[in-house]
Amino acid sequence: MKTIKLVFLVLLSTSHSMAQESSKTNEKKFSFNGSVDVYYRANITAPNDTNQIAPATSFADTAGFSLGMGNIISTYEKGKVGAVADFVFGPRGEAASSTVLNQLFAFYKISKNTTLTFGKFNTFLGYEVIAPTGNFNYSTSYLFSNGPFSHTGLKADITISEDFSLMLGVFNQTDVTEFNPDGSYGIGVQLGYKDQFLNLLYDKAGLGFEIDYTGGFDASEAFYIGINAAYADNEGEGFYGVDIYPQYALSETFSLGLRGEYFERRSELIDDNPSVLAFTLTGSYTVEDLIIKPELRLDSASESIFIDTDVMPSKSLGAFVLAAIYKF
Repeated sequence: MKTIKLVFLVLLSTSHSMAQESSKTNEKKFSFNGSVDVYYRANITAPNDTNQIAPATSFADTAGFSLGMGNIISTYEKGKVGAVADFVFGPRGEAASSTVLNQLFAFYKISKNTTLTFGKFNTFLGYEVIAPTGNFNYSTSYLFSNGPFSHTGLKADITISEDFSLMLGVFNQTDVTEFNPDGSYGIGVQLGYKDQFLNLLYDKAGLGFEIDYTGGFDASEAFYIGINAAYADNEGEGFYGVDIYPQYALSETFSLGLRGEYFERRSELIDDNPSVLAFTLTGSYTVEDLIIKPELRLDSASESIFIDTDVMPSKSLGAFVLAAIYKF
């Protein structure tokens, strides 16, 4: 009789544990976060009475007091499945996405090590991202602006081991994210090893072929160095470049970061391909959830693509930016 009671208690305990585990597995999780950013920009070596005098990068390129974007991200997850709706409003969002839907995708964790994602998501290439909260520098690089912003398609993220990861994906034409205009598709591959990533994208109808390395390392507890290098080609037209991102934490609330970039646009039709050497020094001061970023930027080109204070052609442009980013 005691044995029967013991077996019954064990079964009851196991059933209760399985019910608790099942309850945890099917637990509903909802998160809501985002950011707001605004900035002031002034040319140092050029006039400020026009918004056309700025580096040929994506954001922080208008003079005076200007708006960045509002970003609202909502995530819902239940068990092995979930969805993300990422909305952007304002000039920075409009430059990055053709609609307010920066990202819109569903995901399915088919196993402990594999997740399928279906929909529109930001690109896996490059060091910098659209949301200013994900970058140290406020203005963006030439590599970021000339590479892809987003993809719409299906991808699989696979954890191979503690050190290795793999992403495989098939997408519509790059940055044509709401529909497929011509029936062509691109493929993407990312191989990761200890936070170092080798990225490959082939999209004949769009960007063509791009290979990209993104990574970095901690030189010390306070000193980090990020690296991004990319090469793109589409039937003789493309670009290549290298970015270095040394960042040093002077205190818990203030850090300094420098982006040094060499970028060259290449074409088989041109003998002398234009290039740019750019340096961006950014400070980052944190007050609770507010980040204040003063920034000095100098772009030096191989050709006279800017103008100076006398409205004469110039190979260089200096500018100052002060940005405020609030995270919630």
